[in-house]
Amino acid sequence: MTEQTNSGSCCGSCGTGTATDVQVHGSGVTTVYKVSGMTCGHCESAISKEISVLDGVTAVTAVADKGEVTVTSAAPLDEEAVRAAVDEAGYELVGTV
Repeated sequence: MTEQTNSGSCCGSCGTGTATDVQVHGSGVTTVYKVSGMTCGHCESAISKEISVLDGVTAVTAVADKGEVTVTSAAPLDEEAVRAAVDEAGYELVGTV
């Protein structure tokens, strides 16, 4: 996993307003999570990368402007596992939308 500390914009040089998609395969359960601290494409990528490695995850779409991460998985995910992945990326999971 990667390490990142977030204080405002994570790098200040990324574009904002674009969603970062990580598609693995298949379909299943879709959950939208509220995440605080995302400000740019780099933030979206960092969170998407961490969540995409969780068992059962088939797709991740992070949108910094909305502070939302949409996750599709084969079965419902353990929220604490998602929280740990978001924390590992340097952000805070607020809850589900």
